[in-house]
Amino acid sequence: MLNPGIARKVFGKVDPKNPKTLIVETHEIDYVRQITVYVPAQYKKGSPAPFMVCHDGPKGKPNQVIPNMLDNLIAQKRVPPMIVIQIANGGGDAQGHERGKEYDTMSGLYAEYIETEVLPRVEKNCGVKLTKDPDGRAVMGSSSGGSAALIMAWYRTDLYRRVLTTSGTFVNQQWPFDPKTPGGAWDFHDKLIPNSPKKPIRLFLAVGDYDLLNPNVMRDGMHDWVEANHRMAKVLEAKGYEYQYLFCQNSGHGIGNAKIQFLPHAIEWVWHGYEPKG
Repeated sequence: MLNPGIARKVFGKVDPKNPKTLIVETHEIDYVRQITVYVPAQYKKGSPAPFMVCHDGPKGKPNQVIPNMLDNLIAQKRVPPMIVIQIANGGGDAQGHERGKEYDTMSGLYAEYIETEVLPRVEKNCGVKLTKDPDGRAVMGSSSGGSAALIMAWYRTDLYRRVLTTSGTFVNQQWPFDPKTPGGAWDFHDKLIPNSPKKPIRLFLAVGDYDLLNPNVMRDGMHDWVEANHRMAKVLEAKGYEYQYLFCQNSGHGIGNAKIQFLPHAIEWVWHGYEPKG
């Protein structure tokens, strides 16, 4: 479904027939995707565990930041014992690359890829059982990984209902162009959330005051990360969503070291109210 992947050699050119998108020449690539799984010591073998999917997982040495946080949060009983699945992206970034295709596409396709390809392999290889309860499933990510987290929950609310984003790319990065969502993830705060019934999604969003402003060759007015996240908070409040919005001063794209300070609270807040079923 997502392999072989795609990549590009040069950045695209504005489509003269549609200034909201690019014409990009791509080629196929093969890749091996690394998946790193954290299983807490408190996991009871055979029981369905809540879990959190993390985008942009490590491609080499495992990233211990989230596992170390979870060790402490679980021991302090601030969050339920959960499994964490860190999934590496397919490579590259933005339009014409596999990472952009996976993370910026406005559909349930990537959530379905994880459901059918990744989760069964995690259960088999790690000897665990993952909950089917969407309330016991969270997704987190940064940049396009952040928008991908909301995309998964929005289009497959039957699978995921808890979302944590930093520097979420709620801008027009989708490629190829899709007339159903012509603004890509910008459409979340421009049309989709305001014009749709409230969904059972709980969200934590964070952005830095020095986050990206990328006018882009398209000059489409939909590439300001700070404005996009401000707009997200505004429409979430208007629709009555359970959300928290953190605006970090003196922080750039991805928030940097400040992330270590607030992530424990963010993870705890995202999981607030969870009660295992059965």
